[in-house]
Amino acid sequence: MSDAMAAALSDIPPGLRSPLLSEFGQLLSEYGAGDWEKVGLKAGKLCEIIYSILKGLTSGSYPSAPAKPQNMVTACTALESAGQSFSRAVRIQIPRIIIATYELRNNRAIGHVSGDINPNHMDAEFFMRSCKWMIAELIRVYTSSDTASALALVETVTEKILPVVWDNEGRKKVLNPDLSTKDKTLVLAYASPEGATAREICSWSNYANLSRFRSSVLKGLSDDALIDFNSTTDVVNLSPTGNRYVESKGLLNF
Repeated sequence: MSDAMAAALSDIPPGLRSPLLSEFGQLLSEYGAGDWEKVGLKAGKLCEIIYSILKGLTSGSYPSAPAKPQNMVTACTALESAGQSFSRAVRIQIPRIIIATYELRNNRAIGHVSGDINPNHMDAEFFMRSCKWMIAELIRVYTSSDTASALALVETVTEKILPVVWDNEGRKKVLNPDLSTKDKTLVLAYASPEGATAREICSWSNYANLSRFRSSVLKGLSDDALIDFNSTTDVVNLSPTGNRYVESKGLLNF
């Protein structure tokens, strides 16, 4: 996450600021990979962190770490009783967005029935926008910036975020044509948390020769400990090292 955002939120204690920025960065990564359900999970965690920040701000005593309230609706509604010295954004607007986001994440983010449009994708779009808005509001609250300036700061990090992997009824395609075959393979493995076969990834990455793909591309990535390739089952899984490589290189940002 950008140093500018960390600096803008420097008045938030590290025990809350660090997880806030970390979870937001992971939300962006999951969005880039097109993993809509994980976007919802990250949005839920962000709601808990942001609530903890608001609770600490209004009470004058920040918790050492984020905590999930027993009832999010009741807890957020209680913030409306904070003193008038706190802005309406702190007392009412951010808490109400938390309630809406948390409700959607808990009751619609996973297990939809199929329809004309994948509801998980629609939910992820809302999660992305609501979390960006809430963080922009926190920047405005903690830096005395106007709304436009706060949003501009967040947009410097997120302005080009698009899902780099398109899942078209089970067939995946990397939308950034500039990535190398190696990087496309890693991105496709990232977007397949349950694993994918070598044949599938070879086809998705438009590599012409499956045998060469196995012996050259996959073997090289396996030797570098970026993936695990099981030659018996033909299944490819991204390793923790590969996961870190994909995220640190910004391969999900397009």
